[in-house]
Amino acid sequence: MTTKKAPGNDRPARNPPPKKRAATIALAALAGAVAGGVFLGVAELAALLVAREASPIVAVGSFVVDVVPRWAKELAIQLFGSDDKLFLVASVGAAALVAAALAGMLELRWRWTGVALFGVAGVAAVAAAVTRADASPAAFLPPAAGAAAGAAVLTVAVSLLRRWRVAGAEPSSGVDRRRFLVLTSAAALGAVVAGVGARLGSAATSSVAAVRSALRLPAPASRLTVPAGAELGIPGLSPLFTPNRDFYRVDTALAVPSIDPAAWRLTVDGMVEKRVELGFDDLLRLGLDEYAVTLTCVSNEVGGNLVGTARWLGVPVRDVLAMARPRPGADMVLSRSIDGFTASTPLEALTSADRDAILAVGMNGEPLPLEHGFPVRMVVPGLYGYVSATKWLTALKVTTFAADQAYWTPRGYSAKAPIKLSSRIDTPRVDRPLAAGPTKIAGVAWAQTVGIGRVEVQIDGGDWQEAELSAPVNRDTWVQWSLDWDATAGSHTLAVRATDRAGRLQEQKRTPIAPNGSTGWQQTFVRVS
Repeated sequence: MTTKKAPGNDRPARNPPPKKRAATIALAALAGAVAGGVFLGVAELAALLVAREASPIVAVGSFVVDVVPRWAKELAIQLFGSDDKLFLVASVGAAALVAAALAGMLELRWRWTGVALFGVAGVAAVAAAVTRADASPAAFLPPAAGAAAGAAVLTVAVSLLRRWRVAGAEPSSGVDRRRFLVLTSAAALGAVVAGVGARLGSAATSSVAAVRSALRLPAPASRLTVPAGAELGIPGLSPLFTPNRDFYRVDTALAVPSIDPAAWRLTVDGMVEKRVELGFDDLLRLGLDEYAVTLTCVSNEVGGNLVGTARWLGVPVRDVLAMARPRPGADMVLSRSIDGFTASTPLEALTSADRDAILAVGMNGEPLPLEHGFPVRMVVPGLYGYVSATKWLTALKVTTFAADQAYWTPRGYSAKAPIKLSSRIDTPRVDRPLAAGPTKIAGVAWAQTVGIGRVEVQIDGGDWQEAELSAPVNRDTWVQWSLDWDATAGSHTLAVRATDRAGRLQEQKRTPIAPNGSTGWQQTFVRVS
């Protein structure tokens, strides 16, 4: 039988039996996964201390968001809705641990190869962190510290494994194995404590969250008037105003940006006569008004829930642009978020006196929630969010569609995207039982900047029946609708369509969300017992 020298030992050792060899490989994978956890945990802790935006998972995840194909993003939103970011973060973390486990097995087979992989991962994470739009000078430190700590744990753990594998039945064999188990257990526990503690510490010590909680916005010069009959009060029907906690969120920021209002600045430049820079207090001094606007995401499928209405507190964008005096020939404003996201909005939509495009600072009676753009975001009626509703706003560049492209345009979406006339059935639903007898079919419909003129419902392919409409708040908000129905036992098909105040009928043909929003009449199936 062949023999070889144990690394670091002058005495020859027998080749390990197959069972021990397999166990060693499995333990090497465990060592790699633990080292990967140390990488992430130490990096999260370092990010909390020196550069919160430099979490490797967030930085790499943000890079993935930017490079994955359009169909993958659409699928993630369709499957997970507002939880798409949680899914992406979990996927990046899981992929990192799998890759680390592979590094552990390679390190066992070929010394330093696993450590080299950790080095490559560290360089990639540093590159992802330092190239973020909001990167600080210390952004390289968290991923670098994490990679170094992970590589060190991997080196020591696999070294112990290697010695145990070749030690045979010698007394030192059990000692090396116990040392390995103690090391990996302690490292795994430390990684969990560091990672979870850093996340909890980041949330608990966020000064911006405290500032937002203490912020008191000035009273608006004009308040919204909600007419009688604007809310039909039907169980299962979406409320007129969507609570902040339920308002959809679709954006490119994996980690919610933290911007202190005292440090916030908005620059207006480009094709303007005068470059303008405003602080948060400067914006408030322009005077606030209250508005009601329905927002819709371009990713909203027919019958989808990526739409909501809120009371917004803000300043007209046209007032801010008037300070800069756009030059002739400009036709677009490129708005920029602190995380690097950009949106292309027609200049006319922001300057028209007939459209209430605003820089919003409040939402449903309170300062903007952090995840919805605190301290300042854009709200533009009649345009899908990807070309108008920039959160965490920092810049407005007056330019042209010919000269500049926004984030989503080169990814296959239209540079201009007016919201499509749409309607939706909220109740009854296919996933909820319905008893036979008198009931109501109800939902919402929207046609921003025009308003809804009529909603019709079809039952089992029969004649279209006109529904009752709620009193509209304005032409920029959705309306509720309902139709009385004497439901009979069995399966039924319900369909809905809307007509706007200009007499245009909602488009029947189904089209996908790209390049500028889905179309089609919603149909739903219900079972009555």
